[in-house]
Amino acid sequence: MADEKKDQIKNIIKIEDIGPCKKKISIEIPEEKIKEVLASQYSDLRKDAVLPGFRKGKAPMRLIEKRFGSNIEEQAKLKLLADATEEAMSDNDLKTIGEPDIDHEAIELPKSGAMKFDFEIEVRPEIDLPELEGIEVEKPSSEVTEEQIDEEVAQMQKRLGVWTPRSEDSGVEMDDQLIADVIVKAEDDEETEKIDNTEVFVTEKSFVGKVPVETFAKEVIGKKVSDKITVETEVPTTFFNEKYRGKKVEVTVEIKEIKHLKPAELDDEFFTKLGLEDEAELREKIKEMTQMRNEQEAKTAMADSIYKYLLDSTKFDLPQDVVADQATQILQRQYTRLLMQGVEPEKVEAQMEELRASSETQAAEQLKLFFIMDEIADKLDVSVTEEEINGYIAQVAMQRGRRPEKMREELLRNGSLAEFSMQAREQKCIEKLLEKAKITEVAPKKTTKKKATKKTTKKKTTKKKASDA
Repeated sequence: MADEKKDQIKNIIKIEDIGPCKKKISIEIPEEKIKEVLASQYSDLRKDAVLPGFRKGKAPMRLIEKRFGSNIEEQAKLKLLADATEEAMSDNDLKTIGEPDIDHEAIELPKSGAMKFDFEIEVRPEIDLPELEGIEVEKPSSEVTEEQIDEEVAQMQKRLGVWTPRSEDSGVEMDDQLIADVIVKAEDDEETEKIDNTEVFVTEKSFVGKVPVETFAKEVIGKKVSDKITVETEVPTTFFNEKYRGKKVEVTVEIKEIKHLKPAELDDEFFTKLGLEDEAELREKIKEMTQMRNEQEAKTAMADSIYKYLLDSTKFDLPQDVVADQATQILQRQYTRLLMQGVEPEKVEAQMEELRASSETQAAEQLKLFFIMDEIADKLDVSVTEEEINGYIAQVAMQRGRRPEKMREELLRNGSLAEFSMQAREQKCIEKLLEKAKITEVAPKKTTKKKATKKTTKKKTTKKKASDA
């Protein structure tokens, strides 16, 4: 009967919408429930309490209250808060993001009357999914062209190339590597951060010292050794480093050395390093690898078509603080996705740097996609088994020349294993959607004229080396 009476004592719960994906929960715990919890706490303590002059469990309640009263009340308060919070979220089916932020010390257990408190909690958005059958998807042809082979040969020459110092009177050019001293200073921060002899690559989105600087290439082109430049940049509000997130940052760069990449020659030494006989064997190997990659890229392109359709067809809001809080998780998800696609390590890092410097809009898009795919997984009843996760890990390990158990240890160590599981589930969702999609095969996108001209030059060099051999 006592348990039935306890179950009948209900907290008074009020839930208010205070913004997109954010609610305020106000709770009032009746005095009767407070008394019951206190009585239960004292009763449990009395069974084991030992006070001078009394046998175990026989001490008077008034002495126990005098001796342990403050501790008992604190424990009762924490229990009441925890139970009431859990009840409010579970009974109202709130799909929360993170834990409620409750200042326990600011809440007092009243001597009489009800205990009242409130807190704010972020919740998952309510999503109305679009039609999931018959999504129109374009599948790029996986046929390997001579142009692609030419491009891969040129890329191999670059990978085996050497960073070579420019002459003293030469200025900085696009795609150069600088050795420089960098000083980074955030607004409203008196302290500066100095990084000596660091590498800075001159690209369209350079990462300088600690922060992304989109205008860096424009400012540094033509500069020479010993020149010093200072640029200001506005760091995105989703930037992973909290010290610079959303701030104006001043970056000073003193150039110590300028290097350009000198591609490797297609000579005997080049082929020996690769364990090949000549250029003909090189091109054949490249064709095989490119065929596999084209097939993977076709799968990725089809998945991207699905993602674009879902984003364009699904509208809901996200509060700014959710986007900022989830930036780190977005980075982790992208890292895992690149691993699963078999992207080369150096390219993974390059893409991660771009993502770190991504705009708020891109971060919000990634977060929206996460919620959409999670909703689809629930709707399609998609889950992954431990065996399937191990299968994905083995696949990635093979692509990267690693042992599966070592790859799993690495994912576990850097906190990516849970994200990997989510990515595996998402991939199964995409496969299910593609089974029902309207797929049209199309020609792959052609290389731009500028790139084709560059590769033609490389092709002439290749032929010359082949004839020399």
